[in-house]
Amino acid sequence: MTRRRWAVAILAVWVISLGWLVKREMFQTTGARLAAAALAVPPGALYYRLTVGSQQVGYSSTTIDTLPDALRVVTIYVLDIPALGKMHRTASRSTAMVSRALRLQSVDARFDGDLGQFETHGRVTGDSILQVTIVSGTDSETTRVPMAGPFTLPALLPLRLAFGGELKSGRSYAARLFDPLLVTGRSVTALVSAESTLVVSDSADLDSTTMTWVPEHFDTVRAFRIDHDANGAGVPTRSWIDAQGRLVLASTDPGFSTERAAFEIVYENFKHRDTMRLARSSSAPQPGDIIPLTALAAGVTHVPPARARLLLRLNGRDTVAIVQASASQTNAAYRLPSRDTALARWLAPEPLIQSHDLRIIAQGRRIIQGERDPARVAALLTHWVHGTLRRAPLGSGAPSAERTLESGRGDCNGAATLFVALARSTGLPARTVAGLIYLDGRFYYHAWAEVFLGSWVAVDPTFDQFPADASRLRIATGGLARQAELLPLIGRLKLEVL
Repeated sequence: MTRRRWAVAILAVWVISLGWLVKREMFQTTGARLAAAALAVPPGALYYRLTVGSQQVGYSSTTIDTLPDALRVVTIYVLDIPALGKMHRTASRSTAMVSRALRLQSVDARFDGDLGQFETHGRVTGDSILQVTIVSGTDSETTRVPMAGPFTLPALLPLRLAFGGELKSGRSYAARLFDPLLVTGRSVTALVSAESTLVVSDSADLDSTTMTWVPEHFDTVRAFRIDHDANGAGVPTRSWIDAQGRLVLASTDPGFSTERAAFEIVYENFKHRDTMRLARSSSAPQPGDIIPLTALAAGVTHVPPARARLLLRLNGRDTVAIVQASASQTNAAYRLPSRDTALARWLAPEPLIQSHDLRIIAQGRRIIQGERDPARVAALLTHWVHGTLRRAPLGSGAPSAERTLESGRGDCNGAATLFVALARSTGLPARTVAGLIYLDGRFYYHAWAEVFLGSWVAVDPTFDQFPADASRLRIATGGLARQAELLPLIGRLKLEVL
């Protein structure tokens, strides 16, 4: 072979090799990019102050351990809210194993709060099924949660955005998440809206005058602002994420913030705060105040007459009008069972909403007696749940429909969960909602239900109302541990009845 041919051959091999390298580096699949980038994830822990305004109400931490073929992520969350002269603690801990491509493999979580105590154990089978076991007291339940494709945890979304190459202004990213505390999956679209520079304390020193820890050194962090809808419930959330996929700051309307800081500032200051003073300050709520407890837990027995309309001013700015559904809005244009595929999610069983349970199916049939009109069925179920359940806390376990039906008692959470399970068993699309209820001049945490009758109509089996009156302000839809989720959201919300 001539020297010229050798040169041509070598050049061809070089071009082919270069093309292969370019293809490998520039056209990698998302999973391959994530797996390669995740190798650079450093192990360690980050700590966060949970604040309402300037007052710390809790703390959280995220710890990442790197294993040969996976990541272990431990998330701790502690929240203390004063109400009626006492401190009410909500605490949770979750341990998740994820692949190097940040796909969820397993998760174990424990929740302890006013709602009850329960554990969640989830294992992924394939790419689209999560098998979840919920342990509540001596009871346990295993269910399968279908997801449309691979999914991850909310705490890992920042890593997914950073290592997936999504941190570019104007870029939007759709993620599938599973929340082990809410025991529900959801889709979230995150929008990268801006790039900022934030200052974060990386060490602390003890101030001997005030005996509190104060920042000693600071880091300047380049961060990207991410806007998304928290839990798909209309609650706008803004997060700032650094280039390594670590949360720097998050704020949620109406005033709850998560701020990264040194361990001593986050934990030691919270541990040594004056809880007695905080508790005493909440012992005599004023008219219009928000009580972060259910009306039952707060001892409210008198229920005022139903309201057809409630006009509220939020935080001195926005005015919201809540209107009870009219008779025309309860006239559904379909017969049961609903066959609308767009509503399939609100007909399927969920963890703790066991609409496929034979006892619940049989009870639903006995109540409706062959009725197929959706509004009439909703009314029958509302009256039955209200008339059957004794208004009392279910106990230490989570408020599942099965347990509520078996025990014959429950608070608003149990009543709403049982109603939704019965409704779905009859083919009536239904969902749980949570927010605030206005009673005796104050607002209390409350859970109720909604049924689809052409539009979503509020139903309250706790107070025997179909449709429910206008005393309710909905904040969140679906899920289990909504009370814990709502506590920080309502901590700074100021409501004025007009």
